[in-house]
Amino acid sequence: MQKTGIQSTNQVKVNTERSKLQRLWSQIVLHRYFYLLMLPGILYFLIFRYVPMWGLVIAFQDYNPFAGVFGSEWVGFAHFIDLFTYDYFYTLLRNTLVINFMSLILYFPIPIILALMLNEIRHEVFKRVNQSIVYLPHFLSWVVVAGLTFFMLSTDVGAINKILNSLFGITIPFLSSDKFFWLIITFQSIWKDAGWGTIIFLAAIAGVNTSLYEAAVVDGASRWRQIWHITLPAIRNVIVILLILRLGNMMDVGFEQILLMLNPLVMNVGDVFDTYAFMQGILRGDTSIGVAVGMFKGVVGLVMIIGANWLSKRFGNEGIM
Repeated sequence: MQKTGIQSTNQVKVNTERSKLQRLWSQIVLHRYFYLLMLPGILYFLIFRYVPMWGLVIAFQDYNPFAGVFGSEWVGFAHFIDLFTYDYFYTLLRNTLVINFMSLILYFPIPIILALMLNEIRHEVFKRVNQSIVYLPHFLSWVVVAGLTFFMLSTDVGAINKILNSLFGITIPFLSSDKFFWLIITFQSIWKDAGWGTIIFLAAIAGVNTSLYEAAVVDGASRWRQIWHITLPAIRNVIVILLILRLGNMMDVGFEQILLMLNPLVMNVGDVFDTYAFMQGILRGDTSIGVAVGMFKGVVGLVMIIGANWLSKRFGNEGIM
């Protein structure tokens, strides 16, 4: 009797699981076109994000490409110890954090302000033209941006130095002075990507209930009051989510941008974790230390996201988790 009862219980569990799978499959078939649209994104994350994660084991090995992952010697946390005891570790940390904090303070608000300004334009054709103009720099490569920066700021052919020399008889070494490097990197990012960053905010603004603005007009609210009391609170959750995601990338600096702008005179303020990993992992062939740097950056980014999300929820926002 007891055995029969156990068998019937197991059969019920099997039937329950089977019915769940059938319901799941029926939902997939019902919404097959949505899943088809999701498929490229899912494949992207699987192939380029999740599958390569097995390679993190290289950070704990003295990796030899000829021996492979399974044949390389296991060294534990030796590469992390080398990284943290590296003479210029705190210089790398300072440069990475300062560039990112400057970007957070100076760059992050610009797309919000631009989106608010574009939303106030009533002439539709003029609005579309302006959107296209501010989007355009995003499609330029960093090589082009670095070239434009050189022709604007270099001491010999730079347009700004030519103007300064003709007016005041002076030239300023913008590209070879460590005083200007962080500002140049930040303003390059603003010029290139601020317009592109308005897309999400414009979409969020488009979803605001128009009846709120109509009620505000009846109450005599000015356009500034409408922006401050209706538009900004309505898109606050979007701003918070993007801020949290931005904090998660605090250890990431545009590698190509930094590498193109580096020169021996600004190495003390321009050398970051990305360039260090490139020098060690690619130029010197020490793949393990390069992977260790990437893993360290990922852990710090995860901690930043979790901390920022917790603070966001403490202050009554939705967060991302």
